[in-house]
Amino acid sequence: MRKGPLFLLTTVILASCSAPDPTVLVFSATSGWRHDSIPAGIEMFDRLAAEEGFVVTATEDHAVFSSGQLSRYDVVVFLLTTQDVLDEAGQRELERFIQAGGGYVGIHSASDTEYDWPWYGRLVGGYFTGHPPGTPEGVITVVDTTFAATSHLPRTWTKVDEWYDFRSTNRFLNVVLTVDETTYKAEGRGPRQTEKPIAWYHEFDGGRSFYTALGHTAESYTDPLFVQHIASAVRWAAGATRTLDYSAPTVRPRDADFSVVVLADTLDEPMELDVLPDGRVLFVERGGEVHLVTEEGTDTVVLDLEVHDGHEDGLLGIALDPSFVENRWVYLYYSVPGASMNRLARFTWEEEGIARDSEVAVLEVPVDTTECCHSGGSVEFGPDGLLYVSLGDDTNPFQSDSFSPSDERAGRAPFDAQRTAANTDDLRGKILRIRPEADGTYSIPEGNLFPADGSRGRPEIYAMGLRNPFRINVDQRTGWLYWGDIGPDAVEDDSLRGPRGYDELNQARGPGFFGWPYFVGDNFAYAKYDFATGRIGDFAVGAAPVNESPNNTGRTFLPPTQGPWIWYPYGKSDAFPLLGEGGRSAMAGPVYYQGDHADAAGRFPDYYSGRLFFHEWMRNLIVTVDIDEHGGYGHMERFLANQSFSRPVDLRFGPDGRLYVLDYGNTWNAENPDARLLVIAYTP
Repeated sequence: MRKGPLFLLTTVILASCSAPDPTVLVFSATSGWRHDSIPAGIEMFDRLAAEEGFVVTATEDHAVFSSGQLSRYDVVVFLLTTQDVLDEAGQRELERFIQAGGGYVGIHSASDTEYDWPWYGRLVGGYFTGHPPGTPEGVITVVDTTFAATSHLPRTWTKVDEWYDFRSTNRFLNVVLTVDETTYKAEGRGPRQTEKPIAWYHEFDGGRSFYTALGHTAESYTDPLFVQHIASAVRWAAGATRTLDYSAPTVRPRDADFSVVVLADTLDEPMELDVLPDGRVLFVERGGEVHLVTEEGTDTVVLDLEVHDGHEDGLLGIALDPSFVENRWVYLYYSVPGASMNRLARFTWEEEGIARDSEVAVLEVPVDTTECCHSGGSVEFGPDGLLYVSLGDDTNPFQSDSFSPSDERAGRAPFDAQRTAANTDDLRGKILRIRPEADGTYSIPEGNLFPADGSRGRPEIYAMGLRNPFRINVDQRTGWLYWGDIGPDAVEDDSLRGPRGYDELNQARGPGFFGWPYFVGDNFAYAKYDFATGRIGDFAVGAAPVNESPNNTGRTFLPPTQGPWIWYPYGKSDAFPLLGEGGRSAMAGPVYYQGDHADAAGRFPDYYSGRLFFHEWMRNLIVTVDIDEHGGYGHMERFLANQSFSRPVDLRFGPDGRLYVLDYGNTWNAENPDARLLVIAYTP
């Protein structure tokens, strides 16, 4: 029998129930083009209800996903869906349903659905890319004769259908059917595969998923072989136990499971924060103030430091010493007034404030204060007590047509990033790694990019070839370094000059050169450009980058270029569609581990353990990034999509596992009512 209204689109979901036969939600929503075979598919499920005992609800209304009803089903079937069919709330609930142990079956154009939702692509296993014209006969081979949905089929099956081509989105698939393209695709229409996968299954994210590309024609849904193909797939996806467990640690929490409290607001360009062992928060404002905020929201200025705040300079970074309880040391990175210099300094916390006269200069970096831009300034400790400091390339980007600022003309050094980011003897455009010593000096740890004796480059350098690494973080278990690098402004590629602008999120498991100003994005190369004559030369070579600028004081031959982890332009990213489009300012937040925090109310659930919290300053996003067992990029998902952030500029987990968010506010270079310090707790 069919329960609920029948709409033009149908989705099948099998719900958790005690009955031996699956409870199925058949979903057939489309966005734009509607498949003519949908009624035939719904009729097939009606017959399965009458003849096989299936309990079927057919609908095209996406509200069923976000209304709390999914837990009634064993399996969700996407029947001939197309394009975007679920809103963000519905997407989250389908994820939770699968993670709780639910099943999914996709039929034909289910792979032509939700291209901007990476999780769905991994669930299905592939996205539709095109098909030859018509519905010719094709010869199918049953690769797996033991799987439930194919064991009844003849070893070779000739069938009329519309034969899809795919872009794979998941490596871990069990292929059960292939088709011989030479039996239906004409020569001259590209390479032809004799064993192209067209049906597969896999266990995914706590649940089960089956997809078949068959099912274009209405006649398929009365073909006994195809009907049994689908019926058996649904029974397999439902599983044997039919029990959904929404309390499992693998199930994504709902937005409603978190509380957001504003601890302070109307801040004046907040930059970076750290959390004291007792849970109070320190944050810095670019103008020079250091604030202390209590749990009750009391905001006190504990240091007012005189700084140079022109362009992007000022008080930029703060970090507590790992042994703060014993030594009371606080590190600040700021621009020294009247000195054309940025300084990493150590201060001492005394009673309820920072003692101004306790300053010890640890490291000083000459900078150009006459031209804008890119100061960097993030300060972070790793798990081994090493201190990381990010420095921007200190280069004016506004007279290079938004491509590589590599102007080698006399008197134009501030417009040449080769003098900084690509210069082995300059600290700018780098992330430094040092070991602070008790006497206020520092030593060079093993494993930096260049030897400690300085013979091949500045020994403090860990990562070089960076443009504006504004916010960095270090995984407190692995020691891997993450940073967002804010890229140039070109909107379109230029076939002669090079690529459009990209922001990057980078991961460094060891030292390296990351390309700027010769590469951007996924190691897309810039051409050599003569700013005097307009002559365009050869493109840079990543395996052997060369710095021949007259402004370079270091080595000519640089280390091989390392690639980014995530990269995206102003426009929509095909590789990372969840990031959307618009302005760009990539920033790296912390990697969370529940076991590293006290067992206190409010700490984040284990679901987020091992995930990086990545924030996009311009797009007001916080995104969590799953890291696979090899340290590679897994997938990303929005965090608190319904929460309104105002330029999140820094994130930090406190000792109790709650997340502190520093919002810069929507107006640049100003005190903003929406510039806030937030604390986010898990309160299911």
